[in-house]
Amino acid sequence: MNIKLIYGSDTGNTEIIQQDVVDLLDEHDVSVVDLADIEPSDWEDYFPTFQELDFTGKTFAIFGLGDQIGYAEWFCDGVGILAEVILKNGGKVVGYTDKDKIYDFEKSLALKDENTFYGLCLDEDNQPHETIERLTNWVSKIKNEF
Repeated sequence: MNIKLIYGSDTGNTEIIQQDVVDLLDEHDVSVVDLADIEPSDWEDYFPTFQELDFTGKTFAIFGLGDQIGYAEWFCDGVGILAEVILKNGGKVVGYTDKDKIYDFEKSLALKDENTFYGLCLDEDNQPHETIERLTNWVSKIKNEF
């Protein structure tokens, strides 16, 4: 299976996590695209173009990083924003994850419903000790769903 991993990282944290994802997908052919190599530095700059794409027949798994304390009312919103465009434009999203009791935020557009994220939401600022287990479980899940 060929996988394209597209990411944007202004701080470098997402770049580190994407490398962990690639390592966990070691038996698959993974090509990596940094949005900064396309032109914009992050998703916000690329989003108008993204909204116009046709995703029919394409399958996506989305992960994002957020800060549950510093941005409690917007935790990982980008995951949900991207998922909704993908679904609206004919794509399929896999890799939904449960919002377990360890998460502690006010609101998030990353939630498909009150208990389920559209993808994987990580908090390297406040819960870095949870990252490896969450990431490993998520990659195992998406391998089965792809």
